[in-house]
Amino acid sequence: KNYGVSFPMAAKVSVKGEDIAPIYKWLTSKSANGVLDAEIGWNFNKFLVDEKGNLVAHFPSKVTPMSEEITGKL
Repeated sequence: KNYGVSFPMAAKVSVKGEDIAPIYKWLTSKSANGVLDAEIGWNFNKFLVDEKGNLVAHFPSKVTPMSEEITGKL
């Protein structure tokens, strides 16, 4: 299920380890993003970034895209 996404999807990149993609290094490191440390444990983790490019929250795989946990922060 793609939840009605119609924009281009990104290519596959590393989300942890020595070859971690720069965006995931920023998203998962409090020293880089200034908000939180996040560990990606499985597919479909979600990160909420505001209109100014600030990290707001991280949600693990089990949280669905339309959950109150996410939509309540929008």
